[in-house]
Amino acid sequence: MVTLFGETMSRRTLATRTGALSQFAGVRLSTLGDGVERGIRQLEFRTGTGLRFTVLVDRAMDIAECEHAGRAVGWHSPSGFRHPGLHDYEGEGGLGWFRSMSGLNITCGLDHTLFMHDDPAGHYHYGPRTKVSSSLHGRIGTIPARLTGYGEHWDGDDCVLWAEGVVQQSTVFGEDLHLIRRIEADVGGDEIRLHDRVVNHGFYRTPHMYCYHINVGHPVLAQGARYVAPIRDVIWAAHADQYDAQGVGYRTAPAPIANFHEQVWQHDMAADPHGRVNVALVNEAIGFGFEVETLKAQFPAMYQWQNFHAGHYALGIEPSTNHVMGKDFARDRGELIELEHGQERRYDTVLRLLPDAAAVAGAVARIEAVARQPQEEYPQPSGIFPPIGGRSA
Repeated sequence: MVTLFGETMSRRTLATRTGALSQFAGVRLSTLGDGVERGIRQLEFRTGTGLRFTVLVDRAMDIAECEHAGRAVGWHSPSGFRHPGLHDYEGEGGLGWFRSMSGLNITCGLDHTLFMHDDPAGHYHYGPRTKVSSSLHGRIGTIPARLTGYGEHWDGDDCVLWAEGVVQQSTVFGEDLHLIRRIEADVGGDEIRLHDRVVNHGFYRTPHMYCYHINVGHPVLAQGARYVAPIRDVIWAAHADQYDAQGVGYRTAPAPIANFHEQVWQHDMAADPHGRVNVALVNEAIGFGFEVETLKAQFPAMYQWQNFHAGHYALGIEPSTNHVMGKDFARDRGELIELEHGQERRYDTVLRLLPDAAAVAGAVARIEAVARQPQEEYPQPSGIFPPIGGRSA
């Protein structure tokens, strides 16, 4: 059954209310037409509850805009939603990625995440290619998808909005990895479901690293907003040598700060009995929040990114396949995923809007029932990176 406007209705009853479901909810394809975003295909989802989000088909089918009843959730950076044809992957010493960094979710991978890195290329068996050079967070986020379908699907009296596409990160004498992405949202719902498969379509044994850079902005992020997570250990902080120099800890957000330097943590999260890890940013002052649900077996690592600089102002929730120390660290510990032809990895993630005080309180209670996070703002990082198993494909 579909619940809209305070009424639970069958498919037939809903059909009596309108000539087309699109009056209330649906998925619509359009093309952006101006500035740096000109030419990007996008899918606009509306669930009927106030949840609206856009999927950029030509940027790896990542989620750009996200709002609920007119209140923004997804971050818009100064870079804008830049057309991939304008992107210079290897520019600025590998930091050109920032010139396309914007939106609720940016997918990082498929063969590399984190900072710039040179990897030996012997496994690609091509003499002139001695190394694989990767820029920040990999190539996938600015590759256009082949859109394989979108629309609405009724199962009895339940309706799911959906879209599917394939994003190919491929070259000659190198990787041939395919991201097969399906995005779903229920009519009458406040959740977005991501179902990703990363498949080695080629015949070289190929490394695989994967991360979501999920960016939440104002008004969910505001002075006093809280980062809520089932943290059993604070493992690492990029700024540990000047831990409290900016006066901002990990739990409570400040107002925007001019010249703020980003702060990044890695936390070890506890999972619930079903293997789920839930992390939220909540603004209890206005009864609004956002929650990310992942599976510990798929994303064993979790980063927290703070960019509180005035004019940027975002908090990142970043589930990852690997520890923050990078590809060489993962390989040395036997934790680097390597895929043979036809092998794949799956990732199933829920992005949940918390539209009112009751939903916020429910999410906080659900998370705290799994593990109580450190109450102090500056918990000492342990430096202990737990082993990551299950690396054979």
